[in-house]
Amino acid sequence: MVFYKLLSRLWKNPRKNMKEQYRAYLQEWRKEPVTVRIKRPTRLDRARRLGYKPIQGIILVRQRVKAGSHMRPRITKGRRPKAKRQTMILRKNYQLIAEERVSRKFSNCEVLNSYEVGNDGKFYWFEVILVERNHPNIVSKPQYAGVAKKKGRAHRGLTSAGRKMRGLRHKGKGAEKARPSRRANNRRL
Repeated sequence: MVFYKLLSRLWKNPRKNMKEQYRAYLQEWRKEPVTVRIKRPTRLDRARRLGYKPIQGIILVRQRVKAGSHMRPRITKGRRPKAKRQTMILRKNYQLIAEERVSRKFSNCEVLNSYEVGNDGKFYWFEVILVERNHPNIVSKPQYAGVAKKKGRAHRGLTSAGRKMRGLRHKGKGAEKARPSRRANNRRL
């Protein structure tokens, strides 16, 4: 069996397949800062499937996102609005939130893709693959050059997690009203 296939099978259920190692990962990651640049991917099979290559100009970052409901802090001072606007937009998934935060932190890079590496009751961890916008290695390779040109991919919902949030996973019959966006379609009628 191929090495990458074995790796992906192990990561299907890490709590069952690699108990001690997975627990050690989580304990180590809890002590780290929220955003950490890493040298090599934790899940090599997934990273390679999403476009990662060990070349200069491609950066890997592990991002931690707090789990739970997406709530704004309670308004305690000043004049409060009638609706209080305490609940956040729940359409965004944790992965997209992680991509956006990494994109803000590394402003000279674009998000290529991301994947989940772990979660406990309190946090989710995602590894985000970034492409440096003006690096000669990236500009010369056509598969990365197109990504590097599109500024703010994560914030505009152009990554895989963003497309999922926008409802663009489906094509063809039955998905006509999803493009370019549900809101635009409703306004057109």
